[in-house]
Amino acid sequence: MFRPIVMCPLVGLALGDLQTGLAVGASLELLFMGSISIGAYVPPNETIGGVLACAFAISLGEGTEAAIALAMPIAVLSLAIGNLLQPIWPFFVDKADSFAKKGNLKGIYAVHWGIGLWGCFEYFLLCGGAFLLGVDAVQGILDWIPSFILDGFGVAANLLPAMGFAMLGRLVITKKLVPFYFLGFLLCSYMGVPVLGVAILAIIIGIEKFDLINMDMGAQVALEGDDDDDF
Repeated sequence: MFRPIVMCPLVGLALGDLQTGLAVGASLELLFMGSISIGAYVPPNETIGGVLACAFAISLGEGTEAAIALAMPIAVLSLAIGNLLQPIWPFFVDKADSFAKKGNLKGIYAVHWGIGLWGCFEYFLLCGGAFLLGVDAVQGILDWIPSFILDGFGVAANLLPAMGFAMLGRLVITKKLVPFYFLGFLLCSYMGVPVLGVAILAIIIGIEKFDLINMDMGAQVALEGDDDDDF
């Protein structure tokens, strides 16, 4: 819900440039695809980074290249600011424990609502304040950055979709699925089938190959048989 692919189009819609919001959201989603919290590692804040990068790019009349250049530094800075605000969370946890010991359900509900509202307030201050105060500063930074660097970010933006699909492919593609991967590639490249058509064909093949419809019926029959065995 709070990923760039969802938030950036909403930012574009609010600022009157939905097309740029969609393009920036798709590119930044691929950029932050690997931002996953594992163990003690906390990734950069992709929500604030994506929202502010998209908002600055649209307000300054820039494209995806500028958004990519801004997104990661903003996300890292937002993470640092968020870490400074972390000491307030133990207060909520202690209050929740205190209410739980007393059996005060209303107090526990209030703590949960307080945590949620504080998170919303924190994001509101960071995003709203940075956007209102930082447009001129961001414009100065973009003017200072050499054009060949921004052009490089543009090339990187064009490569991100391929990198994102490659990362997904490493997770899901097996030896049995490789022929279907090349089948989709051939349909798109040499037969001109649109992506939606390939997706629908993939759904049909998946249903037929794995017999998903009869699988549900078989599970239902098995359940009925278990009920009969009980008697």
